[in-house]
Parts: sequence; C-alpha cells; structure tokens
Amino acid sequence: MPKITFMGAGSTVFAKNVLGDCMMTPALEDSTIALYDIDGERLEESRAMLEAINANHGSKARIETYLGVPNRKDALAGANYVVNAIQVGLYEPCTVTDFEVPKKYGLRQTIADTLGIGGIFRALRTIPVMMDFAADMDEVCPAAWFLNYTNPMSMLTGAMLRMTDIKTVGLCHSVQVCAQSLLKRLDMPYDEQVQWKIAGINHMAWLLEITRDGKDLYPQIRAKAVSLTEKHDDMVRFEIMKRFGYYVTESSEHNAEYMPYFIKSKYPELIERFNIPLDEYPRRCVEQIKRWKERGHELTRNPNLTHERSNEYASRIMEAMETNQPAKIGGNVLNTGLIPNLPECAVVEVPCMVDKSGVTPCFTGPLPEQLAALNRTNINVQLLTIKAAATLKKEYIYQAAMLDPHTASELSIDDIVALCDDLIEAHGDWLPKYR
Repeated sequence: MPKITFMGAGSTVFAKNVLGDCMMTPALEDSTIALYDIDGERLEESRAMLEAINANHGSKARIETYLGVPNRKDALAGANYVVNAIQVGLYEPCTVTDFEVPKKYGLRQTIADTLGIGGIFRALRTIPVMMDFAADMDEVCPAAWFLNYTNPMSMLTGAMLRMTDIKTVGLCHSVQVCAQSLLKRLDMPYDEQVQWKIAGINHMAWLLEITRDGKDLYPQIRAKAVSLTEKHDDMVRFEIMKRFGYYVTESSEHNAEYMPYFIKSKYPELIERFNIPLDEYPRRCVEQIKRWKERGHELTRNPNLTHERSNEYASRIMEAMETNQPAKIGGNVLNTGLIPNLPECAVVEVPCMVDKSGVTPCFTGPLPEQLAALNRTNINVQLLTIKAAATLKKEYIYQAAMLDPHTASELSIDDIVALCDDLIEAHGDWLPKYR
C-alpha cells in the first residue's frame, strides 16, 4: 500500500481534509501516513485528530509522526506521494513583516501570498526550504509525486519543476468551486448538466466556457451580473468580467492586488466602491488563531470524529494513480505549449488527466488575448522571483517588484528598491544571503 507524507502537518484542518479524504478512499485507506512538522504541539494535535478518524473507519491506516529537520528524511523515505502545505515564517513574524514594512511606503495589500511584494518575499523564503525537500526526496523517494498546495503556487511549483527533477503538480481548490460559486451568487442553478472549462494561471485562471445542456450561460451570467445593485464581497471579479469579458477563478480580495486598478492611494474611494478588504489575511490569521485556541479541541480531542470526502484533488490524484482509473483535475504544470500565447517557462493552470502513468496536462489553446495579457503581467513577476531564488541576486528581486502591477502602480523605482532592501533586512535569517 502507498506511503503518503504530509509536509506541514501542523496545518490541522487542511490535514483533516486531505488525509481524511485518503482514509475514506478504498484504494488509499490502508496507506502509511507520515506526518511531518517542526512544531511538536501542532504535530501532536494533528496526529490525535487523524487517529480518531482512522479508529472510526476501522483503523486501516498506519499513522506515523516525524518532528523537526533531523527526522525529515525519515518522514520522506519510501514515500509515493508527498503533500506540501508548509508556511515558512508563519503569521508571526513573516506575514506581519510582509504587510507592515510595505505600509511605511504607502503600499497596502489584502492577502499578499501569491503576487505583489508579499507574494515575492513569501516565495523567496519558501523556495530554499522546498529545495531541501527536493534534495531529500532525490535520495529517499525519487519516484514520488510532489503535490504542492503552498502559496505562492505558481512560483513554488515553477521552482520545483525548473530547479529539480521531482515530479510536481500544484493544486488549488479555487478551480473546482469557481463555476458553482458564480452561479450561486446569481441565483442560477448548478447541477451535473453544467459543464465548464477553466485555464490560465493559478488564482488568475479564467472561466472560458460555461454551459448547461450545451447552451452557453455567459450571456445570462453577464446580464445578471450587471443588474446587481447591492454591494457584495465579489465586486472586483464582477468588474473584471464586465471589462475583460470573463470570470476569474480566485476571490475578489486576491485579484484586487493582482492588477493596478483597484487599490490606489490616489483614489481611496475605490476601496469602498469595490468593497476591498485591506489587510484581510492578517485579520483572518488573528481570527483563526483565536478560534483554534477556543475550539481546536473539537477536532483534536474528539474520539468520535469522522470525515466525509471533500472536493480537494489530492486523494483523487492518488486514487487514479493507484487504480489506473482516470480522473480529471485542474493542475498547475509547466507550460509546454498548452497555452500558446503564454510563456513556455511559466506555470499554467489547465485541465489534466491522471492515471497510473501520472499527470497528463491537456492542450488548451490560446486564451483570448486580453486574458493572456493580464496573465503575462503576473507571470513576469513569477519568473523573475524564481530567477532571484535560483541566482541569489538582488537585482532580480528588484525587477520582480518593479514589474508587479500593484507595486509599480503605487511606488517609484527608487522606493521599490528601498522597500525590497528593507524587507530583505527585516526578514533576516528567514532568507538566504542575496548579493
């Protein structure tokens, strides 16, 4: 039976979804599950939670725990699948740094985990850790599949695919919920008769087609979207659809900082107009930490805990590889001509077929030019950030930030360089030494 190693197992709720899914899947229920983290308390909480789910499902899985870097290679040894859900630097100190230092320059953010100055620095401190994972995997499980859930998705997955030989696919749940959440917002029914096609890049992939019984739903969607008059929490995406013609996968708070149009100190009224939640990710972190302290025991000390399979792709990938029964996913993979009007060195999010032979991306064809153009503005930042991590040269950090749509729309070149230098200094040993 397969061995599944979960890196960052202290992400207890996410570990429940992914590993609970595996325990509910007949082809995976007898797996060895190796939990790895550098936080012993959170690791033990996740172990207790998963042991309860396992016990209530016939105790078919074998659960092991591995604490700290000295035990990392043992956690990976012989793994068939490695799920990555780490957060290097956590909320404190690193996420706080990503938000507070840019504020000194008047640069505000919402999530800061995928693009922008926050996404760049999250990638720069995470890529070296993932390179260490890859080196260990080369030694003890070279044939394993690396299933990356950590953000910034495109940068980290791109680094793995371009800088290592590890078989890697990036996974994000925004693809499978996009069409359903859009129709729900517009009070339109969603069922098995609805079909959709999504492609682009992570967090900025596009709902290219959506049909019911073969009939295009976009005319009705666009008409209903324009008719909405009440303020809601998806106004940025609806504005993007109005101006560029298509709905984008990830949330409005994310996309507000992927483009130069919405968070502008010169036009503060845009924040209210588009209902943009500045500093949203720190606020969520504080609330989640508080909620976990108050109610985390409901997961970690509940002997009657059970699980229902979620819509996360990880267990479906493993199941398809183990059984050779094909599954369709939305995956982040290297662009090998899949979307011809995006750079071939970029990571794209496209439909993929999975079976025992692995993950096979599907040719999508060119995107509508306006959508490809928006994607390319984000890809520029991704490629230069990866280059900075590979070369350890500050100039590529500066260039990545200069090309970031939001940062460049707010700051001068001199301020961008100064901001990068301040962030490098503030992060200290969380970053390698750049020259």
